[in-house]
Amino acid sequence: MNILAVGDIVGNIGITEFKKKIPNIKQKYNVDFCIVNGENAAEGMGITSANFNELILSGADCVTLGNHTWGKKEIFKFIDHPKIIRPNNYPEGVLGKGYNIYQCKGKKITVINSMGRAEINIMLDNPFSVTENIVNKIKNDVDIIMLDFHAEATGEKKAMGYFLDGKITAIFGTHTHIQTADEQILEKGTGYITDIGMTGPKNSVIGMDKEVAFKRFLTGLPERYKIATGEAILNCVLFVIDDKTNKVVEIKRIS
Repeated sequence: MNILAVGDIVGNIGITEFKKKIPNIKQKYNVDFCIVNGENAAEGMGITSANFNELILSGADCVTLGNHTWGKKEIFKFIDHPKIIRPNNYPEGVLGKGYNIYQCKGKKITVINSMGRAEINIMLDNPFSVTENIVNKIKNDVDIIMLDFHAEATGEKKAMGYFLDGKITAIFGTHTHIQTADEQILEKGTGYITDIGMTGPKNSVIGMDKEVAFKRFLTGLPERYKIATGEAILNCVLFVIDDKTNKVVEIKRIS
């Protein structure tokens, strides 16, 4: 089983790049299932139903979110769609699901989305305990468990990797938009990478126009977020999973 995780889609330029490149990537690497983080698809802030539909029609099997989940009001109209997953550690009663189970080539694949708390100014439940409870609930009924941990702090991501090592198939980080070179199979068999990167404008500051970023850093004042233009990149990570053991045997960064 080959599962592809695609880094945060940033704006229309990211969606266009995904649509252009993903068919060849899926064919080249024999991808069976594709997870895409889409929380920045609506020009950097949230996702619209049009964005979501484009990603699904272009090859995403499910779309995960993050701190910009509620960036567009229309999200409330489609947040319950089975192919969209919001962070699991919002308080009980919040619309949407923090995980879902998909059928693929005779396997039951669970995709979980969780959000870190370090340096993210949102009131959230503990991602470690919430995610562990989900894993304990479903582990005997599914074959593969993939976690998109949407977090700022690398230490929090690494801690989550060791915390869930041997309990899930793989954990990949999103949110920081920089693909890290620390892909590894942890001691107890869980595949791990701190961040899978982004899909969006290449000559940018994590997707943002450079001049806007300069103003923010030079003045300390708020400046309206603006997506950069020009050449685009696509970052993703391939997890190769043994069909007999359901364990990761190879992790490949693609940029």
